[in-house]
Amino acid sequence: MKTIFIAGASGAIGRGMLKILRQHDYKVFGTTRSQQKADELRAEGAEPIVLDVFDASAVRDAMLRTRPDIVVNQLTDLPYGLDPILMPQARARNARVRKEGTKNLVDAAIAAGAQGLISQSIAWVYAAGPEPHSESDPLEPAEGAPAVTLEGVHALERLTLSSDLTGIVLRYGMLYGPRTGQHNSEGLSIPLHVDAAAQAAVLAIMRAAPGIYNIVADNPHVGNGKARRELSWNPEFRIEPE
Repeated sequence: MKTIFIAGASGAIGRGMLKILRQHDYKVFGTTRSQQKADELRAEGAEPIVLDVFDASAVRDAMLRTRPDIVVNQLTDLPYGLDPILMPQARARNARVRKEGTKNLVDAAIAAGAQGLISQSIAWVYAAGPEPHSESDPLEPAEGAPAVTLEGVHALERLTLSSDLTGIVLRYGMLYGPRTGQHNSEGLSIPLHVDAAAQAAVLAIMRAAPGIYNIVADNPHVGNGKARRELSWNPEFRIEPE
């Protein structure tokens, strides 16, 4: 039985992953910053770990205790529904999660003997060029107005792909659906249903080769052919109501 460590398991995608993983033979540990959410994770079938990802020693201790085969980084620090009033401060916090949090996860995973790391990135920061973008297209440089977000994305992807772990980056589209605060895809140029995002992460655990995968619904801007071919991923996947 493989052991999976989901950092950010109480988030929108993490919750979906837990619902899917219950159908498979995995031991799952899930982190949350909230003691209140620990019981919710346990009810979803995960062994909860209350953890501050910026506490490198605590992250290392958790990894050494659980000895995961695969670590999944679904950490974010964004307001529910991406409230525009709260987003300026949230972008800086989220960038710190991507930089410092990912580094702590990588260091701890290596120390614990993990095999692989799967990290959540974003698919709407490709540099201008022919569309639809593929995974080999360059991202925007970390400069200008959105620099704080881009610095975080570049750091997360570099840390995930350049360590001794088998690194997989999932470049997600703009989320909608249950647990996101966005009920439908209206107004989203590169949409992605949260259930399909969760399925992609589970498929990456099961069968993905290292590298980058665009995880987006069909759209004219970013292509999803690689994920369809190599992961057998379906952007129309939805979790059955319980």
